[in-house]
Amino acid sequence: MVVAGLVGGSDMKGLSVQVLTGRWFMVFASFLIMSAAGATYMFGIYSSDIKKVLGYDQTTLNLLSFFKDLGANVGVLAGLINEVTPPWVVLIIGAVLNFFGYFMIWLAVTKKISTPRVWHMCMYICIGANSQSFANTGSLVPCVKNFPESRGAVLGVLKGYVGLSGAIITQLYHALYGNDSKSLILLIGWLPAAISLAFLRTIRYTKVIRQPNELRVFYNFLYISLGLAGYLMIMIIVQNKVVFTQGEYGMSAAAVLVLLFLPLAVVIAEEYKLWHIKNLALNKDPTPLKIITDKPNPENTDQISSISTTTPTNSLTEPSPEKQPSCWRTAFRPPDRGDDYTILQALFSIDMLILFMSAICGVGGTLTAIDNLGQIGTSLGYPKTSISTFVSLVSIWNYLGRVASGFGSEIVLKRYKFPRPLILTLTLLLSCAGHLLIAFNVPSGLYVASIIIGFCFGAQWPLLFAIISELFGLKYYSTLYNFGSVASPVGLYVLNVRVTGYLYDKEAHRQMAASGLQRVAGEELNCTGVECFKLSFIIITAVTLFGSLVSLILVLRTRKFYRSDIYKKFREQSKEAEMEMAMNGNGAGPTEVKAG
Repeated sequence: MVVAGLVGGSDMKGLSVQVLTGRWFMVFASFLIMSAAGATYMFGIYSSDIKKVLGYDQTTLNLLSFFKDLGANVGVLAGLINEVTPPWVVLIIGAVLNFFGYFMIWLAVTKKISTPRVWHMCMYICIGANSQSFANTGSLVPCVKNFPESRGAVLGVLKGYVGLSGAIITQLYHALYGNDSKSLILLIGWLPAAISLAFLRTIRYTKVIRQPNELRVFYNFLYISLGLAGYLMIMIIVQNKVVFTQGEYGMSAAAVLVLLFLPLAVVIAEEYKLWHIKNLALNKDPTPLKIITDKPNPENTDQISSISTTTPTNSLTEPSPEKQPSCWRTAFRPPDRGDDYTILQALFSIDMLILFMSAICGVGGTLTAIDNLGQIGTSLGYPKTSISTFVSLVSIWNYLGRVASGFGSEIVLKRYKFPRPLILTLTLLLSCAGHLLIAFNVPSGLYVASIIIGFCFGAQWPLLFAIISELFGLKYYSTLYNFGSVASPVGLYVLNVRVTGYLYDKEAHRQMAASGLQRVAGEELNCTGVECFKLSFIIITAVTLFGSLVSLILVLRTRKFYRSDIYKKFREQSKEAEMEMAMNGNGAGPTEVKAG
């Protein structure tokens, strides 16, 4: 007799263990880590405090911005550490770096320590921002490896929460600290570190066992995140029209937290189904097993003896293959696309070079716009309350870009063989429109530009990381994933520091000279009017257009690869894992056992 559905202390304990150790709870933990891992996108809110308190000009502020994004995106060290250690080590390192870096900046801005030198501030913000790469690597890479056939959806949702993090933290910051933007720096110092430490034992690698409804579960997560994004969008509009008290911000933040924890209901439902199926299998046919032995057939005896004589020979010869050639010798002899490249094979491949160049142009341009939103809004005459609105708009549309490109590219790839590199090309072309709106100061155009640039910036990341995983394999994905991120600070240094910051300060000095004024050392340098950023964003538009043309080369090079079944080998590996678990499990698999 099969007994199922009993509710008792032992059942609740078993279900709790199933939930807390299941891979769906690991995905939920990754959502929370990611929802606090986008503090670098909030630079536009507190940059004015740094500029005013420390007396920086725009070039110096943009240099600080460059080191912020250098730290956030140069995660090769995090990738290499993740190759040889479990994810919890990476998360601990990230938590320590995050708190130290931003805490030191907060001490400097609040004058609790003597004014640090510029290189000190660059080091602090680089260290604090570098924690983002550790959080990303420690939580995102295990999720991609645990769900290889749904990697587009995984990247879309997880990166989507990173995109939303700016708007989420903004609501929490207003609820906790009111309008004290200096305290925002303290919040982004302790909150991400605390969340990472809370889930150290949750994030891990698991054996890949594909569930038939796997993609549907990610769609449920997507719908919840869309609800969160919609709520944040409504609150941004309302808060822009009505002045909120700190208590009202507290109510808004409470609703955000409820929506953040809502995916836990989906996790419990899915893990309950798995736990129930496992219990049914364990309780199936509890009658004693009767082992039936038959006389061996002479032919079978011959086959068994043949196998027993050949198997040891194979097992002895397999572990001693020919000496593997040096990784430097094979660096320029890559395998077929989709197979596992070594790190050097990937770094020296033409495909990676093209992808890297496209990302420098695309990500560098959009990130320059995001980091300068505060100064752009001020120079174009927008009220101060609009600055946080721009940052929140970028955050929400950053999220929408990530989930749209992650899920959308997955759908069109599987149904129509539409290549991801072509979607990347179209995304770069769309971002040019946002840059031109800033360059020519279209009336209320900065609101629309924030939406376009936020969407395009967010859309590029899941595409970039999915393309890397598809072209170069998953074996060294931790390192290659982080190498792809290096394109961001390279593009940012050229376009933000050398172009935008330089031209802004040049125009500001011209305006001061025309007014008969002279800048006092240690005083902030400001520029007003459309000319402050006009030439800069015309140049950025041209660079982004060049990047889209470069990405077209990758589209042509990979068109045959994307027409093939690129996920076939993962389905085969999943079937092998299922067979292995069935053989090693409770007997409810392909083993034949006669019961009496």
